[in-house]
Amino acid sequence: MTAHELILQSKAPYTAIAKHELPAIAASSDWQNKYRILMNLGKQLPVFSSDFQRDELLIAGCDSKAWLLHQYDGITQKHYWAFDSEARVVKGLVALAICQLNGLSTNELAKIDLTALLKPLGLYQNISPSRQNGLQAVLDKMAEQIKAAS
Repeated sequence: MTAHELILQSKAPYTAIAKHELPAIAASSDWQNKYRILMNLGKQLPVFSSDFQRDELLIAGCDSKAWLLHQYDGITQKHYWAFDSEARVVKGLVALAICQLNGLSTNELAKIDLTALLKPLGLYQNISPSRQNGLQAVLDKMAEQIKAAS
């Protein structure tokens, strides 16, 4: 499988997450329900083969191994990501970010505060500092990739 094929394979699950799970998490006030949704999100996404579990895709700053694949379409100026992690909660958290960012242009992404992206979902107060750090490391890497493309 190529990187482009993996990105394409990831689009449908991220779209479904944006349509179903993102609103469910936003609407829920019960942390246990939100946690269950987060855990299940990781199961919906493709698992990276060893071909994509490479050092250059590895996110520094995560306690568990996590890989971020980025594809930038220079013609449309749109960005797409796929993500995998050994930690299902981190995979779920990142999925909630990616489902809101995939397919946006560099100009659209420049208007978004990636750090504040998930705050309205009420997740930060219940996730451990190490998971918060891992999520922030992924968001920082995405910001680097967006900047590099502009």
